[in-house]
Amino acid sequence: MLFLFEIGFLPVSLWDVLDVLIVGYLIYRIYLLLRGSIAFNIFVGIAILYLVWWLVGMLKMDMLSMILNQFVNVGFIIIIIIFQPEVRRFLLMLGNTTLGRRSNILLRWLTRNLDKPETSEAAILEIKLALLRLAKEKTGALIVFSKNLEQEAVSHSGVALDAQISQSLLLAIFQKESPLHDGAVIIGKGKILAASCILPVSESSNLPEHTGLRHRAALGISERTTATAIVVSEENGNISYATSGQIEFTVSEQRLDQLLHSQLH
Repeated sequence: MLFLFEIGFLPVSLWDVLDVLIVGYLIYRIYLLLRGSIAFNIFVGIAILYLVWWLVGMLKMDMLSMILNQFVNVGFIIIIIIFQPEVRRFLLMLGNTTLGRRSNILLRWLTRNLDKPETSEAAILEIKLALLRLAKEKTGALIVFSKNLEQEAVSHSGVALDAQISQSLLLAIFQKESPLHDGAVIIGKGKILAASCILPVSESSNLPEHTGLRHRAALGISERTTATAIVVSEENGNISYATSGQIEFTVSEQRLDQLLHSQLH
């Protein structure tokens, strides 16, 4: 084995460096998934428990070691149960990163000689005009953009529409008198799939105190799935954007146009 250098009496090889880099990257990704949530505090508590168990074993404290050993033996199962949403999101991230790139290459190869759908630009304009109108009138709204079939499970919690994207329909849905204004609109496959959908609410402690339920729902769906969401505040008419467990407040019209193009193209 080829050694790169030595630290004291300890030889370090290329595989050792690679091992440290991979573990460091995984820890960093786990931190990004858990930061700002209650799950992060639970993770720290579990890490402390394992540290105490190791220390107790080193000190030969048999009784305490035996008690802690019962928790450690089922620790992996407990972690899977507690962090089920985070584990699912981590696996989705890995799958989408790998398969997404392959599918994009294949899609570009298959459609390189085909014209872009004429409805894409029209749909973007319809959604943009609807959001700007809702923001101007300070009418609360929440739109989720589905990137794959996983969001169709969420759409079952609302009213199925499968309708063409139009400004007038979006405005009608989010009017306070409408029976569908509560909840989220799901957009995917170039259509409005459903309305009045119930979303998981984020427990993040990083959100401002004045943040409403729509913003927490937008952040919640982005934490648990690969979906993204756009929110219109009912209080001040500001537009926000949530993706990958992060939220961007006060989105400008130009930025909104960029976000819509990235979602619908």
